[in-house]
Amino acid sequence: MKTLQKQHGDTFTVLLGGKYITFILDPFQYQLVIKNHKQLSFRLFSNKLLEKAFSISQLQKNHDMNDELHLCYQFLQGKSLDILLESMMQNLKQVFESQLLKTTSWDTAQLYPFCSSIIFEITFTTIYGKVLVCDNKFISELRDDFLKFDDKFAYLISNIPIELLGNVKSIRKKIIKCLSSENLAKMQGWSEVFQSRQDVLEKYYVHEDLEIGAHHLGFLWASVANTIPTMFWAMYYLLRHPEAMAAVRDEIDRLLQSTGQKKGSGFPIYLTREQLDSLICLESTIFEALRLSSYSTTIRFVEEDLTLSAETGDYCVRKGDLVAIFPPILHGDPEIFEAPEEFRYDRFIEDGKKKTTFFKRGKKLKCYLMPFGTGTSKCPGRFFALMEIKQLLVILLTYFDLEIIDDKPIGLNYNRLLFGIQYPDSDVLFRYKVKS
Repeated sequence: MKTLQKQHGDTFTVLLGGKYITFILDPFQYQLVIKNHKQLSFRLFSNKLLEKAFSISQLQKNHDMNDELHLCYQFLQGKSLDILLESMMQNLKQVFESQLLKTTSWDTAQLYPFCSSIIFEITFTTIYGKVLVCDNKFISELRDDFLKFDDKFAYLISNIPIELLGNVKSIRKKIIKCLSSENLAKMQGWSEVFQSRQDVLEKYYVHEDLEIGAHHLGFLWASVANTIPTMFWAMYYLLRHPEAMAAVRDEIDRLLQSTGQKKGSGFPIYLTREQLDSLICLESTIFEALRLSSYSTTIRFVEEDLTLSAETGDYCVRKGDLVAIFPPILHGDPEIFEAPEEFRYDRFIEDGKKKTTFFKRGKKLKCYLMPFGTGTSKCPGRFFALMEIKQLLVILLTYFDLEIIDDKPIGLNYNRLLFGIQYPDSDVLFRYKVKS
C-alpha cells in the first residue's frame, strides 16, 4: 500500500480478489466516504459478507429485520453496558477462582491460547448465559470449533467456494446447530442484547429455523474475533515492556487504594465503568497495541456512479465497485506518530490526561486511531470490548505475577489484511502465579 501510495498518490484503484477497490489514504479525505452514505452503502457490502461467511441470506431481502436488529445495539451502551459489566465480573470471578487462583507455583502457558480461552468463555457466558448443567466441555468444544472456523474466515469471505475449504462447512453447520433456539433455550442468564436479538429473529423466522443460529454465530464472531488478538497484543507488549507494566500496575494500585479495595485472597475487586475509564495508562497501552495491530478497513459498496470531489481533484467511482479507507497508513504515519514502529505505552497520554489531539500538515486530525471503523459501520460493541480487556488486565495485573519466557519479537500474520486486528505470526511462552 505504501509503494502504491508513493507511485499514485493518496487515492488509487486496485483490482483485488476480482473486485475494483478505490482506496482513500489521506485522513482529511475520509469524510468523502463517510458523508456520501446514500450512494456508498455499508449495508449492501455487509449483507453479502454475512451470507458468505455465516450463511445468513434473509438480510439481503428483509430491510425491516435489518433495522430492528440494528436497534438491539442500544443494549451495548449506557445502563445496559453497566449490567453487562456486572455480569462479566461474576463470570470472571468464576473462571479465575475455579481455574487460575489455584496456581500458587509458577504455571507456564502459550500466550495466545491463554488469551483466547479466557476471552471466549467470558464473552460467551456474559452474552449468551451459562449452560444449566455445569459443562466445561460444551464451552471448550464450541471454542475449538469456533477457532477452526475463524481460521478460514478470510477465505470464506472471498470468492472461493466453501467446498474447497476443507471441513469448514461442516464445522460451521455444527456451530450453527449449537447456537439454535432450541439449544440456547437451555442457557441461563441471557443478556439484554441477546434477548432482544432473539425476539427480533423469532418474529421473522420460525423457532426451528437454523438461520437463527447463523445470526448468533455472526454476533459471536463479532464479539470475540477481534477481542482475542487485542488481548494478546496488550498482554504481549506489557510483558515485553517492564516500564509499561510498572506504570499500569501503579495506576491500578492507586485506584484500588482510593476506592478502599485491597488485593487480598478471593475476589473483592469491583470497578465501575467510570473507574475503569479513569485508568488512562491502561487505556493508552491498549490503544497503542491497537494502533500497531489494527487493519480494520472501512469498506463501502458503490450503489451508483459517483464523483468524489476532493481538494486534490475529482475521483470517479463506478457502480458495483468498492471504496475503502485503509487506516494502517494513518496509524504508521511518522508525521502523526513519532517512531510509529515502536511501542510506546504513554503515546495517548499528555500532561497526565488522555491525549486526543494529533496533527498532520499542521492541521488537527478528526480521526487518528481507527481500530473500530468509522461512520455507520463503527463497531457497536467497542465499549463492551474495551471494558472486557480492561477488566481482564486489571485482574491479571493485580492478582498475578507475570513473566515472559520467550522474549522475542513477534510480527503480524497478514492473513486477514482488511479485516480487524491482525493475529500474531507466532506465539510466546509466559509464566504466571498467584501473588503471595
